Amino acid sequence: MKNYTITVNGTAYEVTVEEGAGSAAAPAAAPKAAPAAPKAAPAAPKAAPAKSAGAGSVKVTASVPGKVFKIEAKVGQAVKAGDNILVLEAMKMEIPVVAPQDGTVASIDVSAGDAVENGDVLATLN
Repeated sequence: MKNYTITVNGTAYEVTVEEGAGSAAAPAAAPKAAPAAPKAAPAAPKAAPAKSAGAGSVKVTASVPGKVFKIEAKVGQAVKAGDNILVLEAMKMEIPVVAPQDGTVASIDVSAGDAVENGDVLATLN
């Protein structure tokens, strides 16, 4: 038997795999998932920026699933339509996320390194 730690969407799971005839590992994975909770605790700071979600009236959303590579704007910064707010990394490409209109950055709802899905709110503008 071999033990592995597998991380899925930021949650760590302890998995035991039997060596041999290819038996299913799913039953062994379920009991081991509970001890992984302490490893997932560092994800709590990720929720902190979400408190400001919806602070502005204009939502800036992710157009593709990916990872937040770099945040280029700060809360309170004035931006014009087309100015970079942050950069997503998807399929080994850097994709700029730009302001859809002139305004002031009301909130940045993600942190560098966060995984995002298509349609997730990344920031808001006033």
